[in-house]
Amino acid sequence: MKRALIALVVLPGCLSAAPPAFAQRAVILVRHAEKVDSSADAALSKAGEERADRLATILKDAGVTAILTSDRQRTIRTAAPLAAELKLEPDTKHGGSGEELFDLIRKRFANDVVLVVGHRDTVPELVKRLGCSQEITIADPEYDKLFILVPKPGGPPELIRLRY
Repeated sequence: MKRALIALVVLPGCLSAAPPAFAQRAVILVRHAEKVDSSADAALSKAGEERADRLATILKDAGVTAILTSDRQRTIRTAAPLAAELKLEPDTKHGGSGEELFDLIRKRFANDVVLVVGHRDTVPELVKRLGCSQEITIADPEYDKLFILVPKPGGPPELIRLRY
């Protein structure tokens, strides 16, 4: 936990040195928090609500300026505490997977620190689309992985892996 907090305290200072010409200052990706059941649009469990609160505590000073989620309540509710803290309205229309989300991040949020709250399969896919060649997997019971992609000029982004 201390490492995660140290990385997030140091990270915003590092990000401000990045020239805006090569897209985002950072993209932060997480899977939604724990859910109550396996239904298609499951709500968060008590543990999931607590994890969402932890995410907000950890990221409130990270410089997040945009939040993207899918239209599923588990992603929306995972992002809700941070969105409330930062007074941001999450974009839930484009937070699925694929080329549309990738284009949205690269074009509309080109100079932002973006939080994407996705799913077990969409987070690794987006990490790859954003230029990271490292293999990312999220097992079914894993809800605590946090990935930060920091662009680097002339090369693939730096990937920082944390748990929260």
